[in-house]
Amino acid sequence: MRLFKKRILLGITGSIAAYKSAELVRLLVKEGADVKVVMTKSAHDFVTPLTLGTLSKNPVLTAFSDPISGSWNNHVELGLWADALIIAPISANTLAKLVGGRCDDLLTAVYLSARCPVFLAPAMDLDMFAHPSTTQNISTLISFGNRIIGPDSGELASGLSGAGRMVEPAEICSYIIKSLAPEPILAGKKVLISAGPTREAIDPVRYISNHSSGKMGVALAEEFAMRGALVTLVAGPGVMMPKHRDIKIFKVVSAQQMLDACSEAFVNSDIAIMAAAVADYTPLDPANQKIKKSSEQHSLALKKTTDILEKMGKSKLKTQFLVGFALETENELNNAIAKLERKNLDLIVLNSMRDAGAGFNSESNKITIIDKNKAVTEFELKTKKEVASDIADKIISCLSK
Repeated sequence: MRLFKKRILLGITGSIAAYKSAELVRLLVKEGADVKVVMTKSAHDFVTPLTLGTLSKNPVLTAFSDPISGSWNNHVELGLWADALIIAPISANTLAKLVGGRCDDLLTAVYLSARCPVFLAPAMDLDMFAHPSTTQNISTLISFGNRIIGPDSGELASGLSGAGRMVEPAEICSYIIKSLAPEPILAGKKVLISAGPTREAIDPVRYISNHSSGKMGVALAEEFAMRGALVTLVAGPGVMMPKHRDIKIFKVVSAQQMLDACSEAFVNSDIAIMAAAVADYTPLDPANQKIKKSSEQHSLALKKTTDILEKMGKSKLKTQFLVGFALETENELNNAIAKLERKNLDLIVLNSMRDAGAGFNSESNKITIIDKNKAVTEFELKTKKEVASDIADKIISCLSK
């Protein structure tokens, strides 16, 4: 029972694929999950609440209140209760509503209240799925941190054949197990992750920074937390916070603050993944008052910041696993390997600014992973959620040897 005591909300929308949801409920319950079903009104046309309630052993919810009993179905409590929200199937209409933040029914209100990971399994005809509106909506929902499962290709209800078929319940269940069930080798491991930029004050209103959004670090934090690790995230300014409720978060601004927070957490960490883009230099003498524009030119003296990753590499124990990132613009592989060796890393993740779709602020990334034996593994362009999963898999593989 790999989902024992996991609390799962299953949302069902108006799609012919809703008939598959009964099997998904059965599989989740079989794995030990406590399942509550929230349906849209149109979903009732395709599968009955009686069937889903019998299989889930919980009342099926559709409206905000029950007119017979007068009871209130509190969407906020439901969103806080869940360890995962799965909407399978999710129609093109509901996808659009989630993007726009509309909550005109219980399911969409629960979605906006949920703090847990959200999994969406689209189901629609191939032209609807291929429409630019739908593809844009899916991209937006991915950028919000949601995970998209499928769809598959095959024969559709319309008689056409192509992409748009909801992924089979067994595959969805396997995906949820992988995402929610603790990875044995990671269960209870203390994982430190840094994310985002730093800001180095020039004066009270100006600073030096970079374009890092922290999205890669946050995706890693959520991935490791879902796999059972005890995650500490040290996040720079402007980073969107993860939704996973068990991630311990330290917010910092400057390189010195990030150094202090990471150094303190690293002492007790089993794994450290330094994904933050820390400033290499900071103003030597920040002004106490706003610098006035008084001449055509202005010189700013800078000093080096402490190299956090290098400091960790010098102090790390044999039992600790240290991962760094390298964002390069030329001689990428050679520079990454040199950094791996110089900073005593166990693994380095290489990004190239020359790869389309990768780099700062994007929703995707294209990485190459190099281990301490200089074995190189290249990956295709993927979403940062998928990249986080690949990095986690690689770390697990290294720890298993």
